[in-house]
Amino acid sequence: MAELRFPAPALTGDVVRLRAWRDEDVPGVVRAFEDPVMRRFSWRDEPFTEPEARDQLAGQELARSDGDALSLAVVDAGDERVLLGEVALHEVRPTRGSAAIGYWLAPAGRGRGAATQAVRLLAGWAFAELRIARLELTCGPDNTASQRVATRCGFSLEGLLRSHMPFRGGRRDSLIYSLLPGELT
Repeated sequence: MAELRFPAPALTGDVVRLRAWRDEDVPGVVRAFEDPVMRRFSWRDEPFTEPEARDQLAGQELARSDGDALSLAVVDAGDERVLLGEVALHEVRPTRGSAAIGYWLAPAGRGRGAATQAVRLLAGWAFAELRIARLELTCGPDNTASQRVATRCGFSLEGLLRSHMPFRGGRRDSLIYSLLPGELT
């Protein structure tokens, strides 16, 4: 597939700015994944070391250059040195007009509408620029914060995917939400 280009100009709201990852973000990623809330819902069993975080970001860049995913740092709109989290498009399939969207927030990003604004910005861009016709979002049934973000952005709950994914040595169910063009709130 064709390389996914970063949004230009950068997607910015009053709370967040979405930009490419930088080397100086690595310590913030490490700190974010040390947080107990992050660890509860994360796919990772252990916090990142700095080399692992660098490898993760390198893998995301490879996925972007391959056209499969676009991962963006969510930073404070007033100071982009302050890492708040990540928002990403995954499973980008232009011929099908579909993609999945995901996000995580460091403690500094919570409670200020950062995830909601980041999802709205990236979803709007995906619909307009990539001509995506359907965005999917999945989260654990116990992740009520993620469910609230999905609902605030206009996603519709479609159902429960039983034993959906490997998770912490077992399998996890997932709620699946979808968003179509014109439904973004």
